[in-house]
Amino acid sequence: MREQRRLLIAPSRLEAAAAGMLSLSPDESRYLTRVLRFGPGDGFAVIDGQGSLWQAQLHDADHAQLLQSLAQPALQQPAPQPALVLAVAVVKRDFELVVRMAVELGVDRLIPLLCERTVVLGQLKPERWRSIAAEAAEQCERLWLPCIDDPQPLQEVLAEPAASTALRLWATTRQPQLPQLADLLPDQALDPASAAVWLACGPEGGWSAVEEQQAQVAGWQPLQLGPRILRSSTAAVAAMAGLAQWRWGQTRC
Repeated sequence: MREQRRLLIAPSRLEAAAAGMLSLSPDESRYLTRVLRFGPGDGFAVIDGQGSLWQAQLHDADHAQLLQSLAQPALQQPAPQPALVLAVAVVKRDFELVVRMAVELGVDRLIPLLCERTVVLGQLKPERWRSIAAEAAEQCERLWLPCIDDPQPLQEVLAEPAASTALRLWATTRQPQLPQLADLLPDQALDPASAAVWLACGPEGGWSAVEEQQAQVAGWQPLQLGPRILRSSTAAVAAMAGLAQWRWGQTRC
């Protein structure tokens, strides 16, 4: 399918579109008519964040017409497997960039962590992060919108029960004897029905000794991301890139 600009529309709004005529929000109308300079009849794609894509045409400034029925999208893809979950400590200045880049790389769930050494400037903005995730999903042409959780304490994530097939990895530093990420990712594809790969990246200043111990007790497997001490935001993106490359390789086997 040729390149088309994409607009992410929630499934509930699509279901309300009478006869395929979709009402546009003011922001969507402004994007199409003022930013892209589209006029009536110009085409773009609509995605629902749940694996489906429809072709559409701008009808007027406030409406778009879907060219396929809701039951028969032009393109449909299953959810990526195994799911990639990034649990990453909120950082002071770069967290919006971490969200954007993780979505572009293919994260399926992102959990903002509050750790002992977390330092936050201003208020946490989960709705802003979700908006950034939606924009990134449109830009990188993915059909599945990832889940961006509300910020939560690390202890709650460590206590969350894991499926028997889940792989839970814990990125840490200053332990050169630890395996690297590639050493711990399986050569064989995981069971797609229930498998997930989780990876936790810590805050500026690193995990505390108590957090390291709690993760070990909870069954998380420690690893290193290389010989250098990375910024927290760099480490999270580097780890996500490694996971994405591994999963892509699995799908090509």
